[in-house]
Amino acid sequence: MQMALPVLIISMLLFFVLFFGIGFILNMLLRMTWLMAIIYPIVAILIIDNVRFLEYFTHSGYAFGQLGKKISALMAPDIMILLSGFIGALVAGIVMKLLRKKGYRMF
Repeated sequence: MQMALPVLIISMLLFFVLFFGIGFILNMLLRMTWLMAIIYPIVAILIIDNVRFLEYFTHSGYAFGQLGKKISALMAPDIMILLSGFIGALVAGIVMKLLRKKGYRMF
């Protein structure tokens, strides 16, 4: 199944803004600059996979096997959307570093 170009662009923009915003808010509240960039792979796995998170600990062979199948089945638009979310999380960290460097203490 193919994705229309406007849908792809809007999806990428939404993921970028969503994870930039979440990362920015987490940075303000917890003062941990790269927290969202560290948590993002877990969030991406939860988005990609249908396996419950607890099964990665109880039935890890099955869960990681399913994850491998799902990741290998991702199409280019899916990868682009997920990467735009990760870039949003990274940009949030960079913005927080710049704001702190310029003297904003609340950040």
